Amino acid sequence: MTASRSSSSASGTLSPSGLRGAITALITPFRADGKVDDVALRSLIERQLDAGITGLIPCGTTGETPTLNHDEIATVISITVETVRGRVPVIAGTGSNSTQKTIESTRLARELGADAALVVTPYYNKPGPKMLEAHYRAVAADGGLPVVLYNVPGRTGINMTAETTLALTQVPGIMAIKEASGDLAQVQAILAGLPPDSSFRVLSGDDNLALPMFAVGATGVISVASNVLPAEVSALWDAFERGDIATAARQNLRLFPLFRALFVECNPVPAKAAMKLLGLCTDEVRMPLGPAQASTAELMKKVLTALGAL
Repeated sequence: MTASRSSSSASGTLSPSGLRGAITALITPFRADGKVDDVALRSLIERQLDAGITGLIPCGTTGETPTLNHDEIATVISITVETVRGRVPVIAGTGSNSTQKTIESTRLARELGADAALVVTPYYNKPGPKMLEAHYRAVAADGGLPVVLYNVPGRTGINMTAETTLALTQVPGIMAIKEASGDLAQVQAILAGLPPDSSFRVLSGDDNLALPMFAVGATGVISVASNVLPAEVSALWDAFERGDIATAARQNLRLFPLFRALFVECNPVPAKAAMKLLGLCTDEVRMPLGPAQASTAELMKKVLTALGAL
């Protein structure tokens, strides 16, 4: 099937209701010479859309953005926007540990046609709660795009508490959070703290916690696994959304070995190993990441074979 569930028609017009379902945090494919493979990227995007994915995130962590230069980031976002042609929201990763740089990257994403910005908590410098609030308020005010917060303490070394998130839900332009703390109690504290008429969305940032988070009120997942098997991850959400919880549970358990295998090494190393096995792109990653270990490639082959993908 072809996805056509976007609620946006132009850059910056995405509403919170458009943030639901299986949204893919795109890898950035590289050629054997290490350069961005624009041909493979377009092909991967079309595969995502054909599988029913409801949104795409170029230049997130999974896209190895810290290793991309300015021109490459612009290229990846541009290709994504041009290929999608408004069929689903494009939410560009623009976060950094510099507020000014994040604002500039968000403005660039808007110029290139993105619908929203995914903004990770500042890493390494570890601002406190009030500093985090100030950071996000500045990005929302000056970046020019709706903002999706991104809490991933395993990557950044800082956890954005439920209290801070709830404070930020009151800021115009902040529309959702990708919650990857792995803490269901924290997720529920956010959801419980929202007023009944709130349009703010909570999205799972972990494939292996997606179904439990759907059950407590998350409206979708920003997925790594959907790079590899987009139709299967879409089917998990679709079953849940139509109220077929038994089918959703079976699909979740079926995919769980893939969810786990994708993080036996640093993301996106295993994902790219899997995608090479599927003939979708090379497994090239940029230093300081390196090729998947032989055991990882063998595990991915085993998992994909069991799922009937090979």
